[in-house]
Amino acid sequence: MKDSKKFNASALIALKEALAQIYWYKKDLRSFLINTLENPFIFANINWDNYKITIADSVIETLAGNDKYRDELIKLFMAVSTMSDFSHLERLDDGKEKAIKAKKAVEALRKYTSDYQKIWDEKRQADEKRTAYAKKLEELSFFKSQLEDLNKEYCQLVTTNDLQNRGYRLEIILRKLFDLFDLDSKASFKIEGEQIDGAFTFDSVDYLFEAKWQSELVRANDLDSLASKVQRKLDNTLGLFLSINGFSPDGIRAHSSGRKVLLLMDGSDIMAVLEGRIELPELLRRKRRHAAQTGEIYLRYQDMLG
Repeated sequence: MKDSKKFNASALIALKEALAQIYWYKKDLRSFLINTLENPFIFANINWDNYKITIADSVIETLAGNDKYRDELIKLFMAVSTMSDFSHLERLDDGKEKAIKAKKAVEALRKYTSDYQKIWDEKRQADEKRTAYAKKLEELSFFKSQLEDLNKEYCQLVTTNDLQNRGYRLEIILRKLFDLFDLDSKASFKIEGEQIDGAFTFDSVDYLFEAKWQSELVRANDLDSLASKVQRKLDNTLGLFLSINGFSPDGIRAHSSGRKVLLLMDGSDIMAVLEGRIELPELLRRKRRHAAQTGEIYLRYQDMLG
């Protein structure tokens, strides 16, 4: 392949000829060039009143004479060489003859396409990678901002005296948190008169969710209620019980024997997620894996660090 930094002189001549033929009116050629080439400084010294071949020559010489326009020149080369529709010329006087000339000029240009196709493809792939990376950074920034907002809301709840409204606001924060991590959360609903705080789906497992924020530890009878609801569901259903202030030892022991249908989470787990120390899906996976391997349904985030 030829030196990718320098265009073949014959290719440049072919490009000039094609540019002069693909449009009959200078205003159309000007529109094509401006819409194809991104850098407006390319046209700073172009006299659009000149003949088309002179305009084409000026543009090509500007592009070829400056290495910073190399990508623009390749873009123009590929844009012209891929043209196949010349119906706009056929509508003019002697339109068929004009269209044939344009087609032949583009076909002559295509003889050099293989020299620059690889350069063009590599540039396009690099541009796609840059765009994808920029999008990822933007999404990460948005995600971090949303998580920080939820953390602020939660911290405000910790100091509030409105205990009656606190539980409702906690459910809203948690539902937003599940949505942020794509856990397919659902609003509160009732089944056969039984109130369930919420539900979500994660790793093809359906979870029934209950949250309590009370001064005393959640005891076995509270866990029994959620466990009985889970046991009436399909086998791929688990329960996730969040108690901001933790669980009593008797409750933990009672549900760590036999078939494990509950996972337990406390306020320190939620803080770890809201502060970005661990992602919620990873926290749930590790809790579920630990329960399956050891039978212990209450693995706190700080215990994972050991």
